Amino acid sequence: MKNPITQEMIMSTLDWAYEKALTSLPGIDSAFEMAEDYKAQEGTLEDKVNSLIRWQNTKAGTTGFLTGLGGALTLPVTIPANIATVFYVQIRMIAAIAVMGGYDVKNDQVKSLVYAALTGNAANEVLKNTGIQLGTKLTTSLIKSISGETIKAINRAVGFRLITKFGQTGLVNLGKMLPILGGVIGGTFDAVSTNIIGNVARDAFIKGSPYIIDGELVPQPAPQE
Repeated sequence: MKNPITQEMIMSTLDWAYEKALTSLPGIDSAFEMAEDYKAQEGTLEDKVNSLIRWQNTKAGTTGFLTGLGGALTLPVTIPANIATVFYVQIRMIAAIAVMGGYDVKNDQVKSLVYAALTGNAANEVLKNTGIQLGTKLTTSLIKSISGETIKAINRAVGFRLITKFGQTGLVNLGKMLPILGGVIGGTFDAVSTNIIGNVARDAFIKGSPYIIDGELVPQPAPQE
């Protein structure tokens, strides 16, 4: 790749992918629509989220899906389409999981937590200086306590983590993410890394997840014995 990928390019692409995940691309459901589809399934909330993650690891990884998605990409910066596609698919998955957990994904604090989940197993390291640990209950007050400066710090840490995953080829170093064949998206993205990211998002936004009462997020009641 002639021009190295910068952290600014990464963050610009994440912001683009996040906006498209919420508003949708042509012929592709938004994160909100995806969340509603899976919430309508039978089973517990965690069962429904696990089903969504499994779908991302299979159907969303097919050549046809990714090639069609690549054709819909209009990128804000010069970044390889394979990278932008992976970001879009995985951010949409995380955002849908957050919606299913009752979180407001239009909130800047939640947006940063979505970005943190995108780093997979490194997420808690990214958040270590914020007082937030993914896998524990994220209350409304905790989320609201994340300051603008903390959001910037989280985003910088996410950008740094992601930029270190790139080589001069412009491929994401998360396993065999997206083989590039003649500049066209082909093959499948790495199901292992996507599954890890999905699990991190589930642990962050679903386990002990809130639901909405009178506009406020409250913990789900403990199941009856």
